[in-house]
Parts: sequence; structure tokens; C-alpha cells
Amino acid sequence: MLLTAFFALLIGLSLGVFGGGGSLLTVALFVYEDIGAQAAIGTSLFVVALTAGAALIQHARAGHVRWRVGALFAGGGMLGAYAGGFAAGFIPATLLLSLLAAVMVVSAVMMLRPRGAEIARTARAVKPAQLPAQGLLIGALTGLVGAGGGFLVVPALVLLSGIPLREAIGTSLLVIMLNALAGLAGHSAHIQIDYALAGLVTLFAIAGTFLGHVLSQRIALERLTKGFAWFILVVAAWLVYRQLPTS
Repeated sequence: MLLTAFFALLIGLSLGVFGGGGSLLTVALFVYEDIGAQAAIGTSLFVVALTAGAALIQHARAGHVRWRVGALFAGGGMLGAYAGGFAAGFIPATLLLSLLAAVMVVSAVMMLRPRGAEIARTARAVKPAQLPAQGLLIGALTGLVGAGGGFLVVPALVLLSGIPLREAIGTSLLVIMLNALAGLAGHSAHIQIDYALAGLVTLFAIAGTFLGHVLSQRIALERLTKGFAWFILVVAAWLVYRQLPTS
């Protein structure tokens, strides 16, 4: 119970501070709860949708959400997320979790890279017309493995729409929420959600979003990002270890 609560707080903290990472930890948490890979992914989408919605409200109040940009990105993303969620029911659990671990490694590496270079390129790289297509690809990954949203969405929003990093973080929460709902709809054909467990995790995760908001005001974002990236790598290694043969 304590470990579940701790992970749930980290899920909300991640979404509140970075605009991503919550889905990575949520799937890992439900894998730890041993409810099955497909159920873990689908249930994580339920938790992430509600938690991202709570974090979105906080960022919207601060004026950090570009609604039109988010709608364009999520328009393609929801189609991809639904298709990915439906397809996940026909893919072996080991392959899904291995893909998730790979996404976690890529996300951690992206977090460890300096953001300054991305922002410096923004002025000459604005391509808003590519938002729906990028959203479709990222949404498909989100629906498939329950992850791959925020840490791919944020840099895409910065580079394709030209909005500042903080607004990209806030806007990514809108995209994550809509993608998660669409992905959950795709998964609903082949999973059953333990709503008692999902509700408990969601409550702690929403509490974590408020903690994340406080920390983001008091601690440098770069320090938080690096620490969380290394934690993501540890969780990815644990997922790979779980897939190894027992004999």
C-alpha cells in the first residue's frame, strides 16, 4: 500500500511539473500490482486521464495552456490512441512491456538533454500544419503501451508550434488527457478495470499534482528533470528484469 501510494504521488508530481511521465510510472505501478499487461495499460490510461485533467486545471488558471494548439495536436492523437488501444489486445504482453521499457529509456534520455537547444531552434522550426500528423503517431504509441505522451508531446509542441516551454507543458496536459480517454476507449473492448484500485491511485496522483505545482515554483526545473530521468531509467531496468525467464 505504501509503495502504491508513493508511486501514485510521483505520477501526479510528474504530470504537474513536466507535463508528462505520469503514464510511464502508472503502467509500471499496475504491472507491479500484477493485474496483467493489457489491464495495466488500460487502467493506467484511466488514471492518467483524470490526473492530467486535474493538473490541466492548475496550468489553465496560470494561463499556460494554448487551447487551439492542443486541440490540433489531440485531433490526430485521439485517432491514433484509439487505434493503438484496440490493437494492444492482439499483441503479446511481453512485447508490449518491452516496448514500454524502450519508450521509458528514450523519454529519460530526452529529459537529460538540455532544453535550451530545442528552444533556440523554435523560431526557424515552427510548423503548425504538422501538429495533427505528429499527434497521430504519438497518440498511437500512447494507446498501444499507455505511455509516450508528455515527454514526446512537449518538445513537439515547442518545435512545431513555437510556443514557450512552460506553455508547452501546460498544453501537453490537454493532449494527454484526450489521448488517454481515446486510448481507454480502444482498450475497453478487451479489458476489465479494477475501479477500486484505479480510484485509490487516482486520488494520490491528483494530490501529487498539487505537490508538483509547489515544487515547480521552488526548485529549478532542470534539477527536478534530471533526478526524475534517472528514476525512470531504474524503473525501465526493473521492467526488463521482470520479462527475463525465471529458469
